[in-house]
Amino acid sequence: MAENEELQEMSNEEETRQKILVADDEASIRRILETRLKMVGYDVVTAEDGEEAVEVFNKTNPDLVVLDVMMPKMDGYGVTREIRRTSDVPIIILTALGDVSERITGLELGADDYVIKPFSPKELEARVKAVLRRTISKDIVIPASSSVTATTSSKGGKNIITAGAIKIDTARRQVYRKNERIRLTGMEFSLLELLVNNSGQAYSRNEILQHVWSYPADHRIDTRVVDVHISRLRSKLETDPANPELILTARGIGYMFQRIN
Repeated sequence: MAENEELQEMSNEEETRQKILVADDEASIRRILETRLKMVGYDVVTAEDGEEAVEVFNKTNPDLVVLDVMMPKMDGYGVTREIRRTSDVPIIILTALGDVSERITGLELGADDYVIKPFSPKELEARVKAVLRRTISKDIVIPASSSVTATTSSKGGKNIITAGAIKIDTARRQVYRKNERIRLTGMEFSLLELLVNNSGQAYSRNEILQHVWSYPADHRIDTRVVDVHISRLRSKLETDPANPELILTARGIGYMFQRIN
């Protein structure tokens, strides 16, 4: 009986572990990342080219994907496109040092973050942890004053915020426009959550990186990660993304959400 209970506990633990897909054509990188990520408690599946990455993704339904840009058969961009057709699972791309265009392209296609090669496994572990943490639901606190009409309601444990035609369900981490679901990635929702939670307050790009991506204050990072995510949010939420009414540019500072109540 005790042995059966122990086996059941081990089975339950395995089921609750978060699963990560590592796709890279370099065997040494796959081996190192698989070993390190397993050591810190993740289940890991691997792929050595883009086509295999898509196949493994569809079979295993991972919680996060670590994806090299330059892979045979299908590059990381193609894999990202395929995943984003059906899933909002977090994606971290691995990109070459100095190739800014690779990073920007990956982010524009829907990646949540990137890590530059060569990198330390510890750095990637930190990025994985930060991105996965953003899949956890958290409530948004609504400020008291506003210039944009907004309402909140709580039915069946759901917290709903409405700003114009946009409705934000903070419990389910979902966004709607006139009852039509707008698909956001986890990081997109967390960015929106930060700005709505502090509507009317401007945040610098560095502050956004610290709050949403958990980058340390002294970390040297290309702040275009924020710009690309803001652009993606505007394209999904704004009626006219070129003339945004919700997510505003705070000149000389960064970005803010129009004040709501």
